[in-house]
Amino acid sequence: MFQIGPYAIEPPVVLAPMAGVTDRPFRQLCKRMGAGLVVSEMVTSDTRLWHSRKSQLRLDHTGETEPRSVQIAGGDPKMMAEAAAMNADRGAQIIDINMGCPAKKVCNKAAGSALLKDEQLVEAILKAVVQAVPLPVTLKIRTGWDQANRNGTTIAKIAEDCGIAALAVHGRTRACGYKGEAEYDTIAAIKQSIYIPVIANGDIRSPEQAKAVLDYTGADAVMIGRAAQGRPWLFQEINHFLQTGSHLPPPSLSEIKAILLTHLDHLYQFYGNYMGIRIARKHVGWYLAAQPGGSCFRKQFNQLETISAQRACVQEYFERLINGEDIAA
Repeated sequence: MFQIGPYAIEPPVVLAPMAGVTDRPFRQLCKRMGAGLVVSEMVTSDTRLWHSRKSQLRLDHTGETEPRSVQIAGGDPKMMAEAAAMNADRGAQIIDINMGCPAKKVCNKAAGSALLKDEQLVEAILKAVVQAVPLPVTLKIRTGWDQANRNGTTIAKIAEDCGIAALAVHGRTRACGYKGEAEYDTIAAIKQSIYIPVIANGDIRSPEQAKAVLDYTGADAVMIGRAAQGRPWLFQEINHFLQTGSHLPPPSLSEIKAILLTHLDHLYQFYGNYMGIRIARKHVGWYLAAQPGGSCFRKQFNQLETISAQRACVQEYFERLINGEDIAA
């Protein structure tokens, strides 16, 4: 367990904010499957753009379990402060600042991990946001801008001095993108240099990795990103391993089918027919990536244009797997 402001986060396994992935249906699913904290996908600090359908959906936290953590991104202190205050008015209970995203479309606007180049601007943004809301403010960063400029420890100290309540660190630089292996030495150094909770992120795909990263870095929690796509039960598996040192049995095909169908139903309800059907396609692809004939099934599934056809197709696929039928790869 660790603390973010008044909120005790237990278990110490957090769902990373991922644009286009951690929408409300996925956040709620991961919370039910054992995530101690889930963070919304990134919302721009330019409130003039909040009238778009995409932003309206990202700002919808109806029925979510507490605490509701909302991530904002931008490079202007005043706009970031306004965005934080408006999210607080809309029910956010934790404001998370994105200085970790390596995407070009974010960094080209001097936001995300591009901000790590300018430590004075980092400080100005953090101070503005912390002063703008009566809520705990958290921060997500990378280890630095590039291999020669790993200034994560300096940024961490600035964050602590500005009143940031917890810090998540992805074990790559901005220049790395998602290539190569994450490194945890910098995360360990950051943990040694500050007193606020540190959440370790990057390449944590199994219960063993989660425990090894916690042991190596001394971090207070781990953050799971891409590994949870199509595998939301990973949170349960990690929690069980951290508590007992033993493995949960993998979910049965019947259990995976039930989880997936429930997830699809929530996507349809949240997005409506047209968008729900299309967003379902990528999630089904992730769920079935490791299953027999998954790639062949995805091609068929991606042609379907109705909710009933999608649900029936998933049902049939899993019934064939459960019955031991041979599914061509």
